[in-house]
Amino acid sequence: MGKFNFIETRIPDLFVVEPATFGDSRGFFMESYNSKDFIEAGLNMKFVQDNHSKSAKGVLRGLHFQKKHPQGKLVRVIMGSVYDVAVDLRKNSPTFGLYYGIILSETNKKMLYVPEGFAHGFLTLEDGTEFLYKVTDHWYQEDEGGLIWNDNDIGIAWPFEKYGINRDGLLLSEKDREWTTLRELDFYFSC
Repeated sequence: MGKFNFIETRIPDLFVVEPATFGDSRGFFMESYNSKDFIEAGLNMKFVQDNHSKSAKGVLRGLHFQKKHPQGKLVRVIMGSVYDVAVDLRKNSPTFGLYYGIILSETNKKMLYVPEGFAHGFLTLEDGTEFLYKVTDHWYQEDEGGLIWNDNDIGIAWPFEKYGINRDGLLLSEKDREWTTLRELDFYFSC
């Protein structure tokens, strides 16, 4: 087995990445990114920034994107777990408006590569969850956009009940409460 297993999802260009993990009585070792391996898999991106967030259980962040400076993201969890979601906003894509969701956790060590042209967000499933992500462009406040997390047309099956999270008690930022629906969105990616 190589250092990474790149798994295609039902949405083109969106990949689950499983790193090889080597463990013994001392703990474990794994590579979380290796440009050579990613390029060999056809993922030829350049990361310019790493981000790290910590959240309580029941925090929902997203669904975010940047308009003129779209970001590709390689996301993973180092403590706790999340339900991670990417929504295809590429207007000419056969999967436009569809989402893909996956549990990312410190235990399964899976990562998700979210390419440019997607909205992205996550729901924390445990207290003290730490989320790391590499991005292909810098963040610009004036460039941000988003979709409302509970858009019926997208129909994300957030696992609230399974993880004992009260949907009405979600911890959301003010802007994440105000984003628009996909039908009302006035911006799409042309890629």
